[in-house]
Parts: sequence; structure tokens; C-alpha cells
Amino acid sequence: MAIATKEQILKVLKAFNPWWASGSVHPDFTKTYRRFAYYEAMKRLDQTDLRRTVVLTGTRRVGKTTIQYQMIDTLLKRGIAPQRIVFVSLDHPMLKLSGLDEILECYHENIWAEQDCYYFFDEIQYASDWDKWMKSIYDMQPATQMVATGSASPALIKGSTESGAGRWSVIQVPTLSFYEYCALTNIRVPELGPEIRPTAFARMTQQERTAVMLKLEPLQNHFMRYLRVGGFPELALASNDLMAQQIMREDVVDKVLKRDLPSLYNIRSATELERIFLYLCNVSSDIVSFAAIAKELDGVSRPTVENYIKYLERANLIYMSYPVEMGGRKVLKAQPKIYIADAAIRNAVLMDEELLVNPEELGKMVETTVYKHVAAFYYQQATRVGYYRGGKKDNEIDIVVDYPNIKNILIEVKYREQAPLPDHSAICQLAGEASAAIVVTKRADDYGTHHAPNGKELIRIPAFAFLYLLGNAERYGYKGKE
Repeated sequence: MAIATKEQILKVLKAFNPWWASGSVHPDFTKTYRRFAYYEAMKRLDQTDLRRTVVLTGTRRVGKTTIQYQMIDTLLKRGIAPQRIVFVSLDHPMLKLSGLDEILECYHENIWAEQDCYYFFDEIQYASDWDKWMKSIYDMQPATQMVATGSASPALIKGSTESGAGRWSVIQVPTLSFYEYCALTNIRVPELGPEIRPTAFARMTQQERTAVMLKLEPLQNHFMRYLRVGGFPELALASNDLMAQQIMREDVVDKVLKRDLPSLYNIRSATELERIFLYLCNVSSDIVSFAAIAKELDGVSRPTVENYIKYLERANLIYMSYPVEMGGRKVLKAQPKIYIADAAIRNAVLMDEELLVNPEELGKMVETTVYKHVAAFYYQQATRVGYYRGGKKDNEIDIVVDYPNIKNILIEVKYREQAPLPDHSAICQLAGEASAAIVVTKRADDYGTHHAPNGKELIRIPAFAFLYLLGNAERYGYKGKE
């Protein structure tokens, strides 16, 4: 006997697809602001000569479901028949108890008989054998288009390399960039052209830089709140920041650590996973040793540490940055730097209000935020983003954009009131080998050029301006901008 009847399934589907009756998506679902990932997803969906299933992955509450609703809204406005579009939330208790075949059979028997339709699957990993079903649909229904989301990207990535090879494209949806946060919360900034990007600062006169900084100056007042809660759309719009942080702990962290990952990997006790994540929150932006973590967390084996960190990365809760070679200098140890996926997650977990006034902790938060922005910006370009450590004094460069066959971009985060750059620092020594060398500073008046001993010019730019300009460059990378 089936746990859920066809009548019950149909009732749930009708509730999730009100456009079957109204012809439109309710504005509360589509919101007004469209994230960069929306444009990327629509670009893939519209690429009919290279048909791909679009899979959106990212941590909870980053807006993946909203992007799906926005895509549905766009299709409806293009004249696609409302009944031809079905949204299926596989996280719903009733639909979890049903097979995907039963759900789609119910849809086609009652709503749309043909196969030329649009399937929107939300939290696809909750469906049994989801990857095999998507492969089957792709192969057997060539007129059908699919868009899926998943918070647990380990399954999505695994599926994309097996059943989905050549069939679907995984688009990572990061937490909000500072540019997106400003746009979402209606912080007004004068229009900047596509040529205004961080690397362009090196080619400007100091007067031109000053003109840009005067336009960006109001943003500085919003940067601290962005670090506190700004990475998640719903929470960024909240009026109570403490409540927003509590919700983040409950929905973003606890559900992933206590439900998603344990169920996906058959983890018997989530306690060790939580302890490792808490440890990583404390050392975000540091180079880590799996053996040292195991020793610090007495009772947790090194293989467990290594596996759990891998799970956290694939669940979009952390980034792992690996060393890159510079100037023929070999990488001796491949120990990663680990960054929490968003500084706001770290703040919510550690629950320490002193973080925002402690210079060392604030420096970690800003480096974490800069890395996230750079990694997200270069993700679609399949460009590696790592760090450098080497030389006689084991000097470090925080972030290296490792272009294949092109000179790298070097980024050093110096988020402090006084941010001197010694001549022996790695970024000064290696600036001549880079296409650009950027020092991210704190003060709004700390911008301009820095002359390295080798004659190479480095560019200094405040963190809030660097992040916003990176978002401005990303905006002009997509069609249909705001």
C-alpha cells in the first residue's frame, strides 16, 4: 500500500504551483532583487544548442528556491503555459514519502499530459536515486528542461560526475556579496561603469581614484553590519540582528550539522562534526593541520577529521584554499587554509560580540570575506584561488588567483589602522611576477599605490571598496542587469 495517495500528492503539488490557476508567481516568492546566480542559471537554461540540466547548490537560506521562482516567473512572462511548469519541493514530508516516478506520473496524468515541460526540483537530494531519475529524464525526454537545487552538494557533485556527466551543470550560489547586499537593502551608490573594477585602480591617477572613493564612501557605514549578518538575503533584510543570528544558527548550521550531513553520510554522532566545525570557526583564515586538529580535539581520529572537513566543504559551510607555486618555488606541504563560507556564520556560531572590536578577529573576518568574494568571482572561470607561502622567512600571500598560462593576481589583506607593507613581504618580493598585486586595507583614506623594491607598483584599496568594485565587475559580466 502506497504511503501517499495520488490525491494527496496532487493536493500538495497544487499548493506548490499556484500559477496553474492564477497564471503568475506571487511577488512574495519572486522578490524584487535578482542575484547574479539567477542570470547564470537562465543563461544555461536558454542555451538550447548545448542542453544542460541546471543544478543550483549552496548552503541553506542563500536564495536558491527564490532563484527557481524567479526563473518560473520569467518563463511565464515569456508566454510559457503555466501548466507546463511544475515545482516540486522534495523536502516536503508528503513528497519525501513518495517516489519521484509517482510524483511526475501524478503531474502528467492530471495537469500536463505532454513531455515538453519544465521540471523544477527543490532539494533534489531527498529523492531516492535522484541522479538516475534525472539521467533518465534527460535521455528519454529531450523536450523537457530541468532545474534542481540542493543544499547538500556532496550528492550533487558526485551525481554530476557520474550520472550527470555531460548532462547537467552545477552552479554554486554563494552567500550574498557586499555588492548584492547593498543592492538588496537599497543602499544607494552612484552608478559606476564596467571599467571600474579593483585591478583598474592601478591604471588610474590618484585624482581618479579619489573621485571613485568619494562615490563609495557611504558604503563604509554599512560594512560592519554586512560582516555581522549580511550574507543571507532574508536575514540581511531583518530588523533584529540578534534574532537573525539565532535563525542562522538554527537553520543554516544546526540543520546541516545535525540532519543533512549525518543522514547523507550515515554519521552516528553529530557531536564530533560540531566540535570540528566550531574549531574551524575559531581558526578561519589560518593554515590548518589535520593531525593538529585531531590532537587538539582529543578523541577524534585524524581520518575522521579529514573526512568531516571534506563533508563540511561539500555542504558549502567552508572553503579550502591550497598553496600555489610562485616563481618556480615548489610547494613543500599541501596544508590548506580553511575559511568559513561566510563571516556571518562564524559570528553566529561563536556568539561573541567582542569579535567586531577585536582587531585580530576582525582581520580574520575580513580575510574570510575577501576570500569568499574572490573565490565566487572566479568560480565560473574555473580558475584556482589559493595562497602562497615560502621564501627564507616563510612569508605568506593571503590569496593568489592562479591563472593558467597567465600571470597571477596577488591579494594581501591588511585590515588594520596602520597597515605598513615591509619590503621583504612576499607580495612585495613577488609583485613583479604578477599581473596585479593588491593590498586590501581598512581606512577609507588608505588607497593609492605602493612602490615595491623591484620597482613594481602595488595598489592599496579599502576592503569595503574592493568588495563592492569586485561585485560591480561581476554585475557587468551578466546580461539583463538591474
